[in-house]
Amino acid sequence: LGLLPNRAVFSPEGPDVAPVEEEPLFTNLDIFLFSLIVGLLIYWFLSRKKTEETIPEFKRLTPVVTPQRETSFIEKMKKTNRNMVVFYGSQTGTAEEFCGRLSKDAQRYGMRGMSADPEEYDMSELPRLAEIDNSLAVFCMATYGEGDPTDNAQDFYDWMQENDEDLKGVNFAVFGLGNKTYEHFNAMGKYTDKRLEELGGKRIYDLGMGDDDGNLEEDFVSWKEQFWPAVCEHFGVEATGDDTSIRQYELVVPTDINMNKVYTGEMGRLKSFETQKPPFDAKNPYLATVAVNRQLNQSGDRHLMHLELDTSGSKIRYDSGDHVAVYPVNDVSIVNRIGQILDADLDTVISLNNLDEESNKKHPFPCPTTYRTALTHYLDITNPPRTNVLFELAQYATDPKDQDTLRKMASASPEGKGLYQSWVLDAQRNILAVLEDMPSLHPTIDHLCELLPRLQARYYSIASSGKVYPTMVSICAVVVEFQTSTGRTFKGVATNWLKNKVVVTDNGHKATVPMYVRKSQFRLPFKASNPVVMIGPGTGIAPFMGFLQERGWMKEQGKDVGETILYFGCRRRNEDFLYQQELEEFEKAGVLTQLNVAFSRDQEGKVYVQHLLKKNKEHLWKLIHTDNAHLYICGDARNMARDVQNTFYDIAEEVGGLTHTQAVAYIKKLMTKGRYSLDVWS
Repeated sequence: LGLLPNRAVFSPEGPDVAPVEEEPLFTNLDIFLFSLIVGLLIYWFLSRKKTEETIPEFKRLTPVVTPQRETSFIEKMKKTNRNMVVFYGSQTGTAEEFCGRLSKDAQRYGMRGMSADPEEYDMSELPRLAEIDNSLAVFCMATYGEGDPTDNAQDFYDWMQENDEDLKGVNFAVFGLGNKTYEHFNAMGKYTDKRLEELGGKRIYDLGMGDDDGNLEEDFVSWKEQFWPAVCEHFGVEATGDDTSIRQYELVVPTDINMNKVYTGEMGRLKSFETQKPPFDAKNPYLATVAVNRQLNQSGDRHLMHLELDTSGSKIRYDSGDHVAVYPVNDVSIVNRIGQILDADLDTVISLNNLDEESNKKHPFPCPTTYRTALTHYLDITNPPRTNVLFELAQYATDPKDQDTLRKMASASPEGKGLYQSWVLDAQRNILAVLEDMPSLHPTIDHLCELLPRLQARYYSIASSGKVYPTMVSICAVVVEFQTSTGRTFKGVATNWLKNKVVVTDNGHKATVPMYVRKSQFRLPFKASNPVVMIGPGTGIAPFMGFLQERGWMKEQGKDVGETILYFGCRRRNEDFLYQQELEEFEKAGVLTQLNVAFSRDQEGKVYVQHLLKKNKEHLWKLIHTDNAHLYICGDARNMARDVQNTFYDIAEEVGGLTHTQAVAYIKKLMTKGRYSLDVWS
């Protein structure tokens, strides 16, 4: 038995043992412990009461539950009674805009449409579209890079490649957006159209192919003029014949304004330019400071420039060959003049709210904001307006003649197309020029802001190496500026804005540029010992400055670096020989094995890079055919890239002894293997 403290001790020997003298019932220790327990109970009771009494002084917080975005477009269509969904694969916003126009037009043709970003929905549900009566899926698919899907359509493209779902009962139509100057013209549109049919889908109208090298707007208008009658015939519905304007957003002018909640140019998160948080991307650009802004050409009527953007502290990483995207700002004088013509107070805080409450796109641009901010940061006011904008604006013209002209230009008639081509496109009339040249046209500023497309980021090939300059991104660009047939001066939005980015402003602040990096496939060979042939006239030299810096860095690391050859072209040696000093230093250091420069106007007959390639055809063929060389072409797609490719066909025929068909197949194989890379624009 254990001992019980302060109690009688029981002896195993039995009752014969004399009892121990009895002690008091409670000792001092008992009293102390009892008092402590009572004290703690009283303290707990009082503090609990106090807490309960103070609770009413505070608002009870309801937990904020972020609603899950609907990822099932089928459920959304059923819930909102839609039977047509228009998906877009868009890199610069044009396919998204076309998609919006089709879904908006749907109600004029007995359909109920919704516009959708494939990145936001579960595209594996496409077979379920057959569950909805008289349903239709339309795809506006842009082709990006070398026949690639746009960023937002990549997952959908992968799904089409990897799955063999049965699309029986799924009706579809495709409009592709491409550019004929590129090798893989409209590859995404063609693939989507072909693949959906292979999976059992029913094509209700022919594939449309827009060509941005020609007139993309006209191609789209012509296609949809035939597309809608095909829809009506297939589903047995009739066009309403109602051509009245359909507003997608309603204007709300808040009365109680908290200026801290008003957007001032941010792309996504409010105040993101004040408190920068990585990662940085299209919806969250980094404000890089301009460290260098210098003119590259010594003379001539153009302005070629080199800028260096400081990305210190941003954690932005890039490789040679990547692209930098910058968000430009519109010309203040154009913004003010639009406000003046429309007699609008540009500093009014507004919000344009989607009338379709179920739409994922709540506003056409970040709201609330001011008209001034919208016209300065968010809307494209420099490029010629598309036909749908002219059609919607026609109602605001008080002169019937102006109304007819605007509607005619928006029609698919040959006369209307011709007028739009000459009066708008060829004359490079932007929205301000349209308003100035049609004095009777006075749209409401909120409707104009709803109609204008978004101002897009501009992409430049990075002119530096991330290995050598990890916190500095370089840009090489030519300022776009020319006279139009109406006597106006057309100024490229981004290049003129960048040109005026002085390193330190008058008030002592450093100039900044909202930017992010986009990865590319334009890469140096994995093995440094592979020879490299770079062809980049004009600003096409940009990525090759990064390549040369990196090849030099590799040499310093003691790596075996193969032949590095550059073909550069410009007008005159003393005018626009870009980076002349740097290139000659690379040559002196042995980084640049061979520097070939074509000065097109320094002699009687014009000399271009392809002429110099022809001169060195034997050496080039050896590099390509025997030494596993990688070829890189950067610059103009319309003429230069095509001429260079034809020159390589000639070299393969003349030196390699191939037929023309074999030569074309040979170059195509190099492309497939990643040994013939293009970074071109038109």
